[in-house]
Amino acid sequence: MKTPIPAQAVRPEPGAISRSCILALDLGTTTGWALRSHDGLITSGTVSLRPGRFDGGGMRYLRFTNWLTEIDRLSGPIAAIWFEEVRRHAGTDAAHVFGGLLATLTTWAELRGIPYSGVPVGTIKKNATGRGNAPKQDMIAAARARGFSPADDNEADAIALLLWALETKGGLQ
Repeated sequence: MKTPIPAQAVRPEPGAISRSCILALDLGTTTGWALRSHDGLITSGTVSLRPGRFDGGGMRYLRFTNWLTEIDRLSGPIAAIWFEEVRRHAGTDAAHVFGGLLATLTTWAELRGIPYSGVPVGTIKKNATGRGNAPKQDMIAAARARGFSPADDNEADAIALLLWALETKGGLQ
């Protein structure tokens, strides 16, 4: 197991973007994801973290942990993670889910020494569409214009985030 890196050094290195497997996430009950593998292939999709009828309150977070571990095992090792940094939520439940998923993600990454960074929603939207307040349909259209076929806005947002990370070297350009 890798030694966790200090909190002040969690920003992904520019070199990690060009040579490694990187993951972009739009955290939520339906989490959008986009992954650029070592060979440059980009894959994307969504994972449902909706609790089942008989699930306890923490099951969605355990499923998310297991999903991250499986992605890392099958496609990784993951060298860096970017996530959509949401500062305002439509409701209390959405805020709680986001906070729980973010805590799960950052803990999982810290335990493995994987750098991670949040990117403001407006930054992602502006890079994808030219407008920082673009609606969901515009994000889907922007992903399609780049040759992707997102199933929904969650996947489109993750694709846009991954493309932002690749094009700006994680915000350093």
